Amino acid sequence: MPISAAGNRVRDQGFSADWRYAQQGFTLIELMIVIAIVALATAAVVLVIPDPRGRIRDDAERFASRTRAAHDAAIVTARPVSVWVTPGGYGFDERAGGRWVALSDKLRVVQWTNGIQAVSSGTGGRDRVVFDPTGMADRPLAVELRRDGQSMRVFVGINGAVRVGG
Repeated sequence: MPISAAGNRVRDQGFSADWRYAQQGFTLIELMIVIAIVALATAAVVLVIPDPRGRIRDDAERFASRTRAAHDAAIVTARPVSVWVTPGGYGFDERAGGRWVALSDKLRVVQWTNGIQAVSSGTGGRDRVVFDPTGMADRPLAVELRRDGQSMRVFVGINGAVRVGG
């Protein structure tokens, strides 16, 4: 038996007495799940997009790690080891028999990739820094890698420390 005339009218128009089941829309949990899925998909797309600065950073990191290896080689072999840099590439030599001799295949001469040009803190041509048997460099060196308006710097300190920076 109806309680009021308004109650009859609501039931007659097709609305149920339980209004929670009659509403249309999404719950907060459903919206948050959709937002999380969209965020994950966006992150996946961003990670796939190649970054030109990332490639120049990869070359800078590779040069820095190989320079660190040359530094370590100078200490381990108790011989001076040098790193030389030109606008087109770089290489490593060790002092043996009174002359500079190229190091092994692991530290062979390397050309810069992807059109990268190197500008060093020296004369602009071939620049060399020498690590003595204690690991100290004969002078500091800063090498700037450039390509398409992007740049990345590698610093060699007088103490032999090598770091990569913007």
